[in-house]
Amino acid sequence: MNFIVDASFALAWVMKDEAGPESDRVLDSLGRGARAFVPALWHWEIANALLNAERRKRATRTEINGHILLFRSLPIEVDEAEINQAWGATQALARQHMLTSYDAAYLELAIRRGLPLATLDKGLLAAAKMERLPLLPEK
Repeated sequence: MNFIVDASFALAWVMKDEAGPESDRVLDSLGRGARAFVPALWHWEIANALLNAERRKRATRTEINGHILLFRSLPIEVDEAEINQAWGATQALARQHMLTSYDAAYLELAIRRGLPLATLDKGLLAAAKMERLPLLPEK
């Protein structure tokens, strides 16, 4: 099953202290034919989080480089159309659910594509539930 993945959830795939069986199952689905979709900002969020992990000594530069290689190898596709939503649907969702525009980009993408959302962000989870979006991992 294809899905939308935000940076918080994707980082659980590589950060040892955030990983768990549920996030691992979602990662494994990518190896079984599923594809993940992300807004363009996802790459900057991942890059920034990995840089912060290195600065805080949560990971070495070598580990970070390995994480980047993993992310590059995964079937994760940038949804180019979401850029056109930034000042429209995304901004409206951010207002409605008291989200950042960044988090609202994932919500808008999941709604528009009709795909489940994988996130660990509490505010985004709450908004997705209000929008009646399916979530990953399924409970």
